Amino acid sequence: MKKRIFSLVAALAAVVLLLGAGPAAAAWFDTPVQKDERCAVCGMFVVKYPAWLARIKRADGTVRSFDGVKDMMVYYFDPTRFGDPAGPDKAEIRVKDYYNLRWIDGRKAFYVVGSDVYGPMGHEFIPFALREAAEAFSKDHHGKKILTFDAITPQQVEKMRAGHRMR
Repeated sequence: MKKRIFSLVAALAAVVLLLGAGPAAAAWFDTPVQKDERCAVCGMFVVKYPAWLARIKRADGTVRSFDGVKDMMVYYFDPTRFGDPAGPDKAEIRVKDYYNLRWIDGRKAFYVVGSDVYGPMGHEFIPFALREAAEAFSKDHHGKKILTFDAITPQQVEKMRAGHRMR
């Protein structure tokens, strides 16, 4: 009798585990953007530029979407300009690798600047997961520099934004 009850309890536990193990929830950065979602910096509809999408998840759980790394960096350096409290340093940052469009950690990416490839708003930081890919792209597209996340400065971001226009 005890054996039978134990088997029944084990079977019920297995069913509960299986029912609860439905499809995995999408990661915060991989959830689809809404058609009316706008870049937190320039106001462009980000759904139009899925290849250029960049996202920040603040420590409080708020997610901000951008139409490119350049606008994401504007926000990163001064979120108070856009109505958010200061301090996104602990934020999670995701960008898309230019070649395969997979999400990568923005803090670990390599960014090509000064290339002949433009984003939705002109010159852009082109992200890559691997330095070798960034080097190949830079060579093929006349890139000027390859930067790590920590090497990007507010002054450089503003210089790239000077005279920017929508494409």
